[in-house]
Amino acid sequence: MENYQLASRARIGVVIPSTNTGVEYDLQKFILDGVTWHPSRFWIELRNWADEVESTGDDSDTVFERFLEIMRGEIPIALRNVLSAEVSHIMLGMSAETFWGGEEGSILFEQGIREHIGDVGLTTGAAAAREALDCFGAKTLSVITPYPPVGDANVRQYFEEIGFEVRHVRGLNRPSATAIAETSIQEVLQAVRDVDDDGVDAIVQCGTNLSTVDLFPTLEHTLQKPLIPINVATVWHALRACGVHDRITGRGRLLEEF
Repeated sequence: MENYQLASRARIGVVIPSTNTGVEYDLQKFILDGVTWHPSRFWIELRNWADEVESTGDDSDTVFERFLEIMRGEIPIALRNVLSAEVSHIMLGMSAETFWGGEEGSILFEQGIREHIGDVGLTTGAAAAREALDCFGAKTLSVITPYPPVGDANVRQYFEEIGFEVRHVRGLNRPSATAIAETSIQEVLQAVRDVDDDGVDAIVQCGTNLSTVDLFPTLEHTLQKPLIPINVATVWHALRACGVHDRITGRGRLLEEF
């Protein structure tokens, strides 16, 4: 993209839910010469899952699946809008949908996105996490998420179906889409303690509205193993897919070493 004054190396479109504040917070940590990030929001009508549970009588798993169904209908609009900026790559700033239905569901979801973006490059949370784990040679992992149990089950299913042993999944079961970003540092640290043991090669954090970019790089030194935030994995994947191979210090081993 050498003809562009502001994006000589990459112009990356980032598709995020309207309720999400974590992705943009994390993107602000990755300001690189010649790279621009272009968020495109899609509308989320169902924002408070706890209220929906109370008003409908449905359980939290049913409500969360309804939330994802709403997302599916809105994503194409956000893709249309950001593609008009002639972006060189699309990065999805939501992760639950990319794990849903295990390996097959992830493939089908990605195929659905590609129908809207043509030959523009694509980064998903599931694919980025998989490639990041492969870089470290991890075989056994644990996961923390902000999801209710149904989300945790789909994350476990995905990683097990692509060949990883999943030791532990700790779901924080946040009550709403916006509450994910309000998760306390203490809750995140306790979740990491809950899923770590000597048999775990790496820890993955799912849920793009749950920012751990400020915590995980230090914890990697403490626990002496890779800790992979989903937003860092997708940033890394998108940059590398665009031919941007800068090594970035202070944001975790993934960007420092690969």
